[in-house]
Amino acid sequence: MAKTIYITAAIFSILIALATLRALPLGLDQAFVDMADHIQQRRGFFLLHITAASIALLCGVPQFIKNIRQQYPGVHRWTGRVYVIAVMVGAVGGMSLALNAIAGPIAIWGFSLLSALWMFTTGMAVWHIRARRVALHKDWMIRSFALTIAAVTLRLQLAGLIFGAGMNYEQASLILAWSCWVPNLIFAEWWIAQKRPGKLLVSPGA
Repeated sequence: MAKTIYITAAIFSILIALATLRALPLGLDQAFVDMADHIQQRRGFFLLHITAASIALLCGVPQFIKNIRQQYPGVHRWTGRVYVIAVMVGAVGGMSLALNAIAGPIAIWGFSLLSALWMFTTGMAVWHIRARRVALHKDWMIRSFALTIAAVTLRLQLAGLIFGAGMNYEQASLILAWSCWVPNLIFAEWWIAQKRPGKLLVSPGA
């Protein structure tokens, strides 16, 4: 089950990342029709966010492959460093977009918390590995990547809300601001709890 879930998440992560990066040369206005306000008003932050988030998806996938960690530790470390930088850059861009979400306070709070927690969980993963607390580093990387995958769940849910429920982007974003990442984080906590029976679900000071 764990392998199936990982493979599914990895495939969608790679596809979404490559699709986003491939769309950039087409022109932002054509590639991201529903994001016209951000593109016009916050073009630089928008570019930073979608590019860095795509890089984070691509670099995050191999971090969980045991053979790479054991046989190619240098690859693991360097892709990890690129991942961390991409997350921090992407979160800064994302926070700028979140604070200006067109759907209002509900969307602003949801997307802002996502950006803040994305930075926080990744920072905690770095802090623990620098202190050689490998197990805790893995736990926080699971949380971090669960939030990175919000880029995937957002797009999948957006398609369902627009084509299935007939919503426009502004209406959908009221739901997406929370639904694209809260279930991911809950699943990550469940995964960690299953991996370590008896462990508190959240233990940032451990």
